[in-house]
Formats: sequence, C-alpha cells, structure tokens
Amino acid sequence: MQQMKVKEIEALLKDTLEQYMNNNDAQELQRVIAQAAADERTSVQALAKRYQNKLDKQQKEQERVASMWQYETEAKAKGYKYVAGTDEVGRGPLAGPVVAAAVILPEGIDLPGINDSKKLTEKQREALMEKIKREAISWAIMEVDERMIDEVNILEASRIAMQQAVKALPTPADFVLVDGLDNPQITLPNQAIVKGDSKSISIAAASIIAKVYRDRLMKIYDKAYPGYGFAEHKGYPTEEHIKAIEKLGPTPIHRMSFAPLRKDN
Repeated sequence: MQQMKVKEIEALLKDTLEQYMNNNDAQELQRVIAQAAADERTSVQALAKRYQNKLDKQQKEQERVASMWQYETEAKAKGYKYVAGTDEVGRGPLAGPVVAAAVILPEGIDLPGINDSKKLTEKQREALMEKIKREAISWAIMEVDERMIDEVNILEASRIAMQQAVKALPTPADFVLVDGLDNPQITLPNQAIVKGDSKSISIAAASIIAKVYRDRLMKIYDKAYPGYGFAEHKGYPTEEHIKAIEKLGPTPIHRMSFAPLRKDN
C-alpha cells in the first residue's frame, strides 16, 4: 500500500466498503483499514480512521436492526408461526382517517435502516414500503374515517383500525405484536409494546406502510379540497391548517369532535 497514491487507497477503501455492504463480511475491509492505518502518511491514516468510523457505524446499525427481531423470535419460540405487527398513523390530525397496517415478515428479510416511520425520510419510507409489500408473507391496510372517529373517539377508532388490519391479513396471524398499549379489540394472542415501532421489526414495517398510504391519501385530498395544504401538513394542526379552516370552514373530511372544530370550543 506504501506504493499507492492516496486517491488510489481511498478508492480501494470505498470499493471494499461497498463489497462489505453487499456481502456483510467485514474481514477484508478490516484488513484494508489496518493496512491504511499502518501507513506513514497522515492523510492515509486519516482515511483509515474515517472508514473505521463508517464500519463501526454500519455494524452498530446492523446490531440495532437485528435487535428488532427480539419479540418475533420470542413469540415463535412459544410455538407461534405467523407473528404479525400492527400499528396506526394519523391519531393527531384534524382531518382524514386514522390508518392501520398489519404485517407478517419472513425470517431473514433484509430491511436495512428500518425504524419507526416518523424517524425516516419520505424517500426511505417509500423504498422500504415497496420491499415490505413485495417480500412480506402477508400485509393489510385498513382505515377508519372521520365519521367513525367522531362517533367513538380517536383512541377507539385507532384500536378498531388495527383490529381490522389484522383481520384482513391474507395469511392469518396466530400472534400479534401491537404498538402502544393493550388493544382489547384484538382477540388473538398478542403483546402490546410501548414505542413498538422502534423496537419490533414487524411493527416498524406496519408503521411504514400505514404512513406511506395515509400520506398519499392526504395528497389526493389536497386536490379534492384545495386551499387547506393537506399535501404538506397531512391534516395535522399546523398554523397554516388552522388559518385555512378559519377562512374556508371545515371540509367533509375534518374531524368535528377535535378542537378547534368542536362547537363547544
């Protein structure tokens, strides 16, 4: 390596890192980094440190994703075969439905970067959603509209949406991991996990496809009801949204039981 130019060494490190990302074998990358670290040139040593940091960060991320299989693994160890995760999105908005999804993932599916949908960019969610739908054993999406939300309250509507999503799975679940608190609507054996969308890979997958579905739906509503900004704020109570309601009045998709839309507000 002493005979190589700095740019050549950097290209070698980059190529070896890409190979590691593809085959998950860090041995060759560690060897090249060690050689660079032993180089007398400070610029090469700096490269070695930079790529060691990249490797450490990637390995930490892999460990995080691997840890998200904990609850699925525990359920399968008890004899359950089809472990679904379910989550909902849209409890906070003033308009639009609450949407829930349920997902059963196959063991070994590679979903790099998967996390709570709120922690991902739109581009990341879209890419993961496509892969989840393509490779999942089973998935389903259900929505509960604003009329039902106003009738039963948002908490109960969220529970109903999750129960309906689980029930709609083409391959039925025999165990359900539920985001948040207990959901009495789900009668299958289940486990509630607070902040489950960052702890269970199946719940995270459900949160992602529910989020993408609802965001797309709100973009459709933006065209149906121009002037409210649904495509940007997705129905959440932003200053822009509240001003639009004051100016234009509520639409048929607004939740009239929510402040500031309630008559007693």
